[in-house]
Amino acid sequence: MNDSRETMVQTKIRDSVSPTILVSEVKKLEEKMDILEFFSKFHAYKGKRFFWKDPSGKNKFVGIGICERIECSSGESSYSYVEKKWKRILESAIVYNEFQHIGIGPVLLGGFSFDPQKEKTQTWNGFSEAHFYVPQFMLSEIDGSQFITTNILTQTDKKEYAKEELKKQSFAFHNGIEESTTYSFPAIEKVTEVDCKKWKETVDKVIRKLDGHLKKVVLARASKVDFTREIVTELVLKNLIQQQSNGYIFALEAHDKCFTGASPERLVKKEGDTVFSTCLAGSISRGNNKEEDNALAEELFSDSKNREEHNYVVKMIKNAMEKVCSTVEMPAAPQIMKMRDIQHLYTPVSGKVKETESLISLIQLLHPTPALGGYPRDEALEVIREVEGLDRGMYGAPIGWLDYKGNGEFAVSIRSGLLHGNVATIFAGCGIVADSDPELEYIETAIKFKPMLTALGGK
Repeated sequence: MNDSRETMVQTKIRDSVSPTILVSEVKKLEEKMDILEFFSKFHAYKGKRFFWKDPSGKNKFVGIGICERIECSSGESSYSYVEKKWKRILESAIVYNEFQHIGIGPVLLGGFSFDPQKEKTQTWNGFSEAHFYVPQFMLSEIDGSQFITTNILTQTDKKEYAKEELKKQSFAFHNGIEESTTYSFPAIEKVTEVDCKKWKETVDKVIRKLDGHLKKVVLARASKVDFTREIVTELVLKNLIQQQSNGYIFALEAHDKCFTGASPERLVKKEGDTVFSTCLAGSISRGNNKEEDNALAEELFSDSKNREEHNYVVKMIKNAMEKVCSTVEMPAAPQIMKMRDIQHLYTPVSGKVKETESLISLIQLLHPTPALGGYPRDEALEVIREVEGLDRGMYGAPIGWLDYKGNGEFAVSIRSGLLHGNVATIFAGCGIVADSDPELEYIETAIKFKPMLTALGGK
């Protein structure tokens, strides 16, 4: 019986005795802890850990263990399911929290799959269409202050004993901290490009499908990296933090797998009634020196194909935000975002959201943007399902966190890979428009492999 089925059975048994409630307690740490070291000290919880760092470094999270799951299988509306289940949990929750910071107390960690209608493969076994949980323990670092949140489930007729149970859980937490362990990176045995020739042929096929209505389709491909022994998540995260410090660095474990990466792209952030999104499409490599780098940036800014791709994203996100916001602000022209290995056209968007809109409803409204799906969205997704031949799973999908007050942030999980034993599967995609060239698109995806390949020790 798998973990999710076991949890369902256990929940039914608990509910037959007495309904359960979530009890959460927040304590501020006086002595700061390194978040990656904290993650590493709970290696015994492997398969039940979450890591998050935003580009500014102001918001960092490590979730350890699973207190309560929210998982949704195919055939269900994953967004509404998560929304309703989370609301139901919070309605009866008891929260001991004297602080006003976001991202503390009960926080939901996880993400959605890219496309619930896409045929599934064994690659993503262990991950659900909506894969979320409330951790047993969570270290939050918010604007330099650190907090530990402890979460437990207790029966409603025993809630007066919640404080005692929290003490026991806190004791278990401190006893669970392991001594620091030194790990070494395994050597790479081989890197295998998956169906290169077929992928270029697919690009050509998609170009022929584009017409006056269907303007853009995003195609992704995968590459496999085999190692001499098991990959250690902590070491990959360490490299990502050092090499891609201005990205969203994340890791979501499930059983014996870990989905991790360093994305440059925010999907949506909500803090109070203010929401932020990002239009990110159009890319080019970095230069070997400042002059070459600036020349490439100018080439990107002036390139009609990349500007066309970017404009589709701007148009879609602007229209979506205007549906749910009283005001929307964005610059008239894109900027250049420089990551370690690649440069992007980038347009930030912000707005004042209506009270009726939740963070999950905003995710549903925006995902996938034309940067990951295409334009128009529904027609592009149909083409992807038909021709791509890849189970994206959580690649290119929303991943992030949501607190009990409705604040949170989700990134688009690009520049990412799935770790499983001694194999890493890394993903990259690019936008196909009418004047795309299959060979150039192939080169672009190779550039987009670099962040994960480098973090895995490749060159």
